[in-house]
Amino acid sequence: MQANNNQLVDYDAVLDSQYGKEGTVEREKFREEALEFCTSLLIYQSRKEAHITQQELANRTGTSKSYISRVENGLIEPSAGMFLKIISSLGLRFDIVKPLGY
Repeated sequence: MQANNNQLVDYDAVLDSQYGKEGTVEREKFREEALEFCTSLLIYQSRKEAHITQQELANRTGTSKSYISRVENGLIEPSAGMFLKIISSLGLRFDIVKPLGY
């Protein structure tokens, strides 16, 4: 729950009403689309902050400018390997850690 304009909002309930309960096809589709959006936004914003063009990022990753554009616009989702190559080319790093207690 979170306060929004001095009112408590249960975002799980909002998502349930708009996209179905967790585990439903609709909710999973929404989750996948949200992750794709976050991925494309991360790449776009990181590229802008690094002050490099799409062409330069394409050169660094061995792809084309149009490929980078499609990724940034959420039209395609890069493979895991290409995602790691892109973020590395942007000076970012990806860490995988186990949660505490495992």
